[in-house]
Amino acid sequence: MAVASLSICCSARPNLLLCSFSRPRNFAMAAMSEDPIREWILSEGKATQITKISSVGGGCINLATHYHTDAGSFFVKTNRSIGPAMFEGEALGLEAMYETSTIRVPKPHKVGALPTGGSYIIMEFIDFGGSRGYQAELGRKLAEMHKAGISSKGFGFEVDNTIGSTPQINTWSSNWIEFYGEKRLGYQLELARDQYGDSAIYQKGQTLIQNMASLFENVAIEPCLLHGDLWSGNIAYDKNNEPVILDPACYYGHNEAEFGMSWCAGFGESFYNAYFKVMPKQPGFEKRRDLYLLYHYLNHYNLFGSGYRSSAMSIIDDYLRMLKA
Repeated sequence: MAVASLSICCSARPNLLLCSFSRPRNFAMAAMSEDPIREWILSEGKATQITKISSVGGGCINLATHYHTDAGSFFVKTNRSIGPAMFEGEALGLEAMYETSTIRVPKPHKVGALPTGGSYIIMEFIDFGGSRGYQAELGRKLAEMHKAGISSKGFGFEVDNTIGSTPQINTWSSNWIEFYGEKRLGYQLELARDQYGDSAIYQKGQTLIQNMASLFENVAIEPCLLHGDLWSGNIAYDKNNEPVILDPACYYGHNEAEFGMSWCAGFGESFYNAYFKVMPKQPGFEKRRDLYLLYHYLNHYNLFGSGYRSSAMSIIDDYLRMLKA
């Protein structure tokens, strides 16, 4: 299906995305102090001296900082207006991916509240700089994460989180088609109707949801751990050319949904070939591909405005013709 190309693609997207609203199992809240970040680094971080603090660019939601110490480096994100629940959720997503021992992610260390308001997260600092030409390794390791991270609870996540700054509802479900229809497409369609008064896209989108089950015939769907917002700004390579993924919007879902941001990720043939060697392509993959793009086009419409509406509507109209709905 043809989707309108947009020159603004990801230029307006935040590079440091957020997720979640509940306290991670493995992260104690930092006790309030005058400078809790410094306090943690000089105690549990095992440093005796902070030698330099430098700003890291790239994000428009949070302030990112690199702490240089005699015990190594730490990456810190702060937000002066949002409480620690946001970063607790991010830590939970990072930890879930980290525990699969597959693809590299920054290990989260600490989340807490700032004494003057807002919150912070301290995590492993990864020195980027490797070539982006190792797409096959990215595809292989991503597939390994999907294969290793299977949930016994079904589709969803332990907490609701965010996709960009849009709430992402992750209530557990045993049925993927219902979950994707209600918690992903349906939620975004409701936002578009409520925010823009766009009853046309809402009504057509609801018709698609009601008729999309046939796209999943003869498909075995397992609840795989997904990064959830895998675009080029959330993919990097370390100095050893190992792929690193960051700033997740994690949940457990159909592995194909991970490619929903492929229009803004630059995945090439080597990526997909390596991925499908580990996680074989299922019948009807091509027919479902745009269905997973649709969620992210709708989210961009809700976040950034009407420039993305035509792409979302084009996908919906194409599916309605295909399904004769």
